[in-house]
Amino acid sequence: MLKFFSEEIDFKLPFPQKTSKWIKTISESEGYNIISLNYIFCTDDYLLEINKQYLDHDYYTDIITFDNSEEEGKIESDIYVSVDRVKENAETFGADFEVEMRRVLIHGLLHLMDYTDTSEELKLQMRAKEDECLLLF
Repeated sequence: MLKFFSEEIDFKLPFPQKTSKWIKTISESEGYNIISLNYIFCTDDYLLEINKQYLDHDYYTDIITFDNSEEEGKIESDIYVSVDRVKENAETFGADFEVEMRRVLIHGLLHLMDYTDTSEELKLQMRAKEDECLLLF
């Protein structure tokens, strides 16, 4: 089950059904089954409080992924996305907002499928995988 919610912000994801199908297709192509995946769209301040409370980080971020999965190959997660930060990133990088939002959505999913970005090399691999996934939309 894949759902989209908003907290403290009036935001509706463009093309939610197409986005759901796209996310499911990517997870299945990587051998993962989505049991429960919630994307929660929120403000910078809302996500900052989550970052402080749960990760002890005092800075803004575009996404926080909580992996609640108990079995290999099964995805159960809550992914928080700052709409404010995605908008700012789109402006900074000269990207279309909807494309940047899809990049962030898929970034969270890739983390759940064991992709990491903890080094420069891994960041490049993650970016390449994001680009590959974006082409499938």
